[in-house]
Formats: sequence, C-alpha cells, structure tokens
Amino acid sequence: MHLYSYVVARDYGFAPNPFGGVCTLATCKPEIRQRADVGDWVAGLTSAADRATLGFVYIMKVDEVLTYDAYWNDARFQLKKPSRRGSVKQLFGDNIYHQSPTGVWHQADSHHSLDGGGANPRNIANDTRSHGVLVGRRFAYWGSAAIDVPQEFLNFNGHSIRLNRGYRSKFPDEFIRAFVSWFESLDAQGFIAPPFMWQRQRSTWARPQT
Repeated sequence: MHLYSYVVARDYGFAPNPFGGVCTLATCKPEIRQRADVGDWVAGLTSAADRATLGFVYIMKVDEVLTYDAYWNDARFQLKKPSRRGSVKQLFGDNIYHQSPTGVWHQADSHHSLDGGGANPRNIANDTRSHGVLVGRRFAYWGSAAIDVPQEFLNFNGHSIRLNRGYRSKFPDEFIRAFVSWFESLDAQGFIAPPFMWQRQRSTWARPQT
C-alpha cells in the first residue's frame, strides 16, 4: 500500500472529479496515475494561493485503475463526459479521452480544450503520458471547505505530507497506517462541498494549461 500526496493547484472539480458518487483522477498528475495501484491512497492538498493553512481538498482510496479507452466506453461513467450545455458538474466532466484504431488521441470539448472547443495539444501530450484513470469509491472531497492537515502529518518522525510541487510517495508504512486510521476516524464520505474555484465569477473560469 502506498500514499501519494500532491497539491491541487486548480480545484475546479475536474481533476479530481468528485461527482456521481465516485471520485476519479483522469487528467493531470500523469506520474501518480502511472504508478498508483488498487489499494493505494491519494491525498490532494490545498495550494498556498487558495488557503493560508495547509488543508486537504480530497482523499481517496484507489478501487480501480482503468485505461482511457475503458473509461470512455464504460457505461458507469458516461455522465462524467463533459457537456457545455449541461450543469456545472457536466461542464467539468473528466471523461474526455479515447483513441482511434490507429492510435490518434481524441479529446472531447472540455476544461482541457482550447477556447472554442478545439483539441489542446499541450494538455493531450501531458495527460496521455499515462493512460491510467484512478477510480475511488471510498473518498472524501471537501473542496472549498478543505480541512486542516493535522500537525501529526506535517512532522511524523521527520516525514511530512507537505510539498511545494510534483508529488510525494516515499512514506514509511507506519506513516501510511496512521494516516489511513486518522482518515477512517473522520467518518467522512463522498462529495462534501463545492470546488474552491466555483466561488469565483463563472466568467473568469478558464481552461488552464497543466
């Protein structure tokens, strides 16, 4: 069992996507999506730009790892395909990639597309460095109501979940056991509060490069 921590630099409800009773990480962070396996844990931390004190945007246990094509075709996840004419949740759908028989990547009009809906080559190149989509049913997504990181995990015998960029995964077993035990003690489950960026004017939302 491994624990991966990283900073959710732009919390739009896109990466991760916590809707529909399932938390998915299908874009961004290709290194984590490449390495994480069933039974591992992923913790998304708040950015310094969004919150003065370090908090958790979400925590999830990985229940499945799907390929992009499997995710795209799976009947369970059709509601996670984006729609510009649907609800705000649908606007940030993360089920956006599939390949043609010749291996060409197709990107649905989405948060990672260019203005106007065209495919964004830079985001395609970054996202598809890993074909893995992480799926978690045991999760808590706090979003704009992020909870503080306990001091215990900021200095746990010299190990800290805190980081500035990239991701962290080299935690000792005792750190991971303590972390999972703490999380389970919260009895938190599912979508709890809207994404941080939804507090801003909708007109200021953009499709950021990642």
